[in-house]
Amino acid sequence: MLSLRRRLVLMHLLVILTAIGATAAAGWWVLSQSVNRQLDAALLALAETEVATLNDNNGAKVHVHEAPAGNAPPSLARIDRLVQIIDGQGRILARSANLGADKLPVHAQQMSQLAAGATVFETLPDTREEPLRMVSVPTQVRGQHYAVQVAGSLDDADNILQSAAILFAAMAVALLAAVGWAGARLSSKLFGAIDNIVDRAREIEESNLHQRLPHPGGGDEIGHLVDTLNAMLARIENGVEAQRRFTADASHELRSPLSRLRAEIEITLRRPRDSGDYVVALRSCLEEVERLTMLVEELLMLARLDAGHERAPAELAPLPELVSEIVMRLHAQASERDIDVMVADEMTQPAMVDPGPVGLVLRNLLDNAIKFSPQNSRVTLRVNTENGQAVLSIADQGPGLDKAELPYVFDRFFRGARMRAGEVEGFGLGLALSQAIMQAHGGRIEVANQRGGGALFTLYLPPAPIAFETAAPRGAQ
Repeated sequence: MLSLRRRLVLMHLLVILTAIGATAAAGWWVLSQSVNRQLDAALLALAETEVATLNDNNGAKVHVHEAPAGNAPPSLARIDRLVQIIDGQGRILARSANLGADKLPVHAQQMSQLAAGATVFETLPDTREEPLRMVSVPTQVRGQHYAVQVAGSLDDADNILQSAAILFAAMAVALLAAVGWAGARLSSKLFGAIDNIVDRAREIEESNLHQRLPHPGGGDEIGHLVDTLNAMLARIENGVEAQRRFTADASHELRSPLSRLRAEIEITLRRPRDSGDYVVALRSCLEEVERLTMLVEELLMLARLDAGHERAPAELAPLPELVSEIVMRLHAQASERDIDVMVADEMTQPAMVDPGPVGLVLRNLLDNAIKFSPQNSRVTLRVNTENGQAVLSIADQGPGLDKAELPYVFDRFFRGARMRAGEVEGFGLGLALSQAIMQAHGGRIEVANQRGGGALFTLYLPPAPIAFETAAPRGAQ
């Protein structure tokens, strides 16, 4: 089995050879037709001249019009031309001196065509030393039928066509060699670049995803392909790195409550205790189990969203009613820290949403605003419409976000400085989960710092109701 490179080169040469051969053959044919037409025209002109002379004499004296012998300069009009005049029965009445004792052929088919008044062209390959081309022109003088036959050598025409054939063949070979060499060089360069790309691609594994395919240079199709593949490798590298971080962070988050749970149980079992001590220990263990359950549920939800598992939307509810319900649920949490949650309904047209996913996202955002707000402050939840799309914004009066942290707020297991310092509890999955829900269904969440201080989260709801195939986790981070 020939390689793709050789098949392309052979196909290229075959196509070029066919095209050049067809072009050369057509050119040679056109040239041969032109040369033969010129010879036929010259023979016919001489024959018509003899016919005119014969008509001028009224047939009184039949002879070939030739320059008389003498000291006059030689005539070039009849060089290599043989002239013969015959009557209606094919008898030779006159002929040119250069014919000598020979005669031009006369046959029955020719005579019948001449009798019908047709001008007859013939090729005589074996009549004399050279092939001849002959024309026979009929005429009638005083009721008598005559025919003037003029023949000329085909040697010059054949030499011209032979030289043209050699020239066309040489040009075809030279052109074929040049185009074939150029095609071979081009294919060698092309497949050389592809071989380099294939060799580097074989070397790239999970451990060295930072490597990239070699760029051949230039903005051609191969360069565009390499750019596309390198961009794909970059996405794969980012995805693998994110998966590694996710696995490490998930392991860490799972290890911490399990370690605390094991330590609590071991300390409780070291010696006999009162029933009250056991109750306290069990309640502490229950809190850790609830944290683990919450973490696992959020991880399962993220996994389902990544896999694209969806279901048909549930029963829809008006957006303002859902906002009021979420605010009522978090009222007790806000009251513990003397935080006033204000709702500004600026909707210009009704909006229906799926209360499950939208409620989960709204609870996460509002819960974060309450957690990070100082005591005796205010959280403002604004509901309005922009370009026919429902928009929710939640603004708090807390310290806001560090500029260095803004690009990572929606990363999984990302926790800000206050959360890492232990001032606020959480796994760092709430915002990542909320953003994943919105992006999976055409919405998005944006975050920014307010000019007067505090964070501003803006939720752009998708144009169609959204839903996901899982139960909402208990609690929000």
